[in-house]
Amino acid sequence: MTKVNLNADMAEGFGAYDIGDDMAMLKIVGSANVACGFHGGDANVMDRVVTGAKAEGVSIGAHPGFNDLWGFGRRRITMAPREVEAMIAYQIGALQAMAAMHGMKVTHMKPHGALNNMASEDQDLAEAIVRATKAVDPEIILLATTGSELMKAGATLDVPTASEVFADRTYDAKGNLTSRKRDDAMIRDPGQAVEHVLRMVETGKVRSTDGVDVPVLVHSICIHGDEPTGPSVAAAVRAALEAKGIEVVTLPEVPLN
Repeated sequence: MTKVNLNADMAEGFGAYDIGDDMAMLKIVGSANVACGFHGGDANVMDRVVTGAKAEGVSIGAHPGFNDLWGFGRRRITMAPREVEAMIAYQIGALQAMAAMHGMKVTHMKPHGALNNMASEDQDLAEAIVRATKAVDPEIILLATTGSELMKAGATLDVPTASEVFADRTYDAKGNLTSRKRDDAMIRDPGQAVEHVLRMVETGKVRSTDGVDVPVLVHSICIHGDEPTGPSVAAAVRAALEAKGIEVVTLPEVPLN
């Protein structure tokens, strides 16, 4: 592996409220997942992040979530597949309009929070998300959790799909992200995150909280922008990858085959 992408979830503040240090993260990562107003973000927040992404040479992707500002999109909501398709298309379209204002293009899509977790397990939901994305723009890269139903849906529906792992999240023995209800769900120590990432990149496996090695495919590595430790973890991970001779690039530059 000579090229890999670092991505971060961004633009998740709202109005006068900031969540995370977006400008610091944009100086480190290769791609930004931009919240589109449902779980976080609004026109002004999106505008600031897209402006910053363009200045730093960072590619942008839509980060749609459930319409749940109070719960930050981390509460599970049951919706009909057609409703999900409309919700996804609506949010991608919002970022496409903002991108057009800045002469940029939306190059990828990654669901947020509970929507992403549910789509990782539910084939019908996963395929609804991919159908909507493909209908809006068949060239948009689907950024999906490694080994998930969402990743399988990308292959089934023939869309470009990148496999994502997390630098700051732990995994269970089935390869799912550890529940946030657990104290060990998040990795906030930069040294621990580096060890976690290098194991995945170099061995193609992640060590679960149960001590089980689970296979992973690494195209892109996520660091959560809403975490106060986001910039320090991202900087440490990038430095460690580059020290190994691995180039950190935008998502469209990563070979997906």
